[in-house]
Amino acid sequence: MAQTDEIKQRIVQELVPGREITLAHIIANPDPILYEKLGLDPRVEYSKSAIGVMTITPAETAIIIADIAVKASGAELGFVDRFSGSLIITGSVSEVESAVAAILAYVQDNLGYTVCKTTKT
Repeated sequence: MAQTDEIKQRIVQELVPGREITLAHIIANPDPILYEKLGLDPRVEYSKSAIGVMTITPAETAIIIADIAVKASGAELGFVDRFSGSLIITGSVSEVESAVAAILAYVQDNLGYTVCKTTKT
């Protein structure tokens, strides 16, 4: 008789967030379908002409950067998630650029975070 001992492995996953912004991207003149797929209303948001996408760790810092975004420019919040650290903002290209720049400067200078460079398409 062949003996089949099943060896079970236990895998422990651990998230050790850094203090960093890992994505700061601006999408200029996105297609209206992108607004819909993100859960944004293209009738309202499409006239804004830009979407800013950011991720930050620790994730709770998304609340702070959302506040900075709306106070630093005329950008509006599209989505903020304190559990994943995701932020989506909408506005004109210059509003979104100003908001992203203000966020990066604040978290780097005041919170000591590592920040990535802004990318744009």
